[in-house]
Amino acid sequence: MIEGLTTFDTAAVIAILGMGIVTYATRAGGFWLMGYVTLSPKLERFLRQTAGGVLVAIVVAAVMKGDPAMWAGLAAAVACMILLRKSMTAILIGMALAIGIRYFTGA
Repeated sequence: MIEGLTTFDTAAVIAILGMGIVTYATRAGGFWLMGYVTLSPKLERFLRQTAGGVLVAIVVAAVMKGDPAMWAGLAAAVACMILLRKSMTAILIGMALAIGIRYFTGA
């Protein structure tokens, strides 16, 4: 048996549960609050585009520090997005290629 898996730190469990409760309350409270707020068309467009901007920032930061497998995955994702115009498919193909290259090259 692996040592340390039979015990747990009470403070860590309390901290994790507390963070989960706060996260849920923030999310539920946001949905509740948005029921009383009317968004302007400009703000609605901004919020709709935020997820894409965050994804691009994460990908660019990772690729700048990345290896050839990550660059190939990015190239495949960009090509897939240009050809198919389906973002989830492009993301999955890019990830699959990067994982495949790393697996078969041992990188």
